[in-house]
Amino acid sequence: MNICGCLVHSMPERVDAVGDAMNAMRGVEVHARSEDGRHVVVVEDTEEARASELIMEMHQIPGVISVTLTYHHFEDLQDGENAPQQVVPSNT
Repeated sequence: MNICGCLVHSMPERVDAVGDAMNAMRGVEVHARSEDGRHVVVVEDTEEARASELIMEMHQIPGVISVTLTYHHFEDLQDGENAPQQVVPSNT
């Protein structure tokens, strides 16, 4: 499981078009947007693309000024289950 939280800043006059373009992408969900061009977005890996690839695609949407990664969570899933992984402290 790979989940990224992003803040996407777009030109204010393109806020609706940018939000619609991101919502049309599989693995991308816009949770909030403001009239001044800010979007709160969650990006997840899909079978077709990694979250990092989707984030790079968002940079190419006309009207996007910047995409900032604000949160990242990665977790290995075992046997299709959401199994927590043990964290082993390093001795350094």
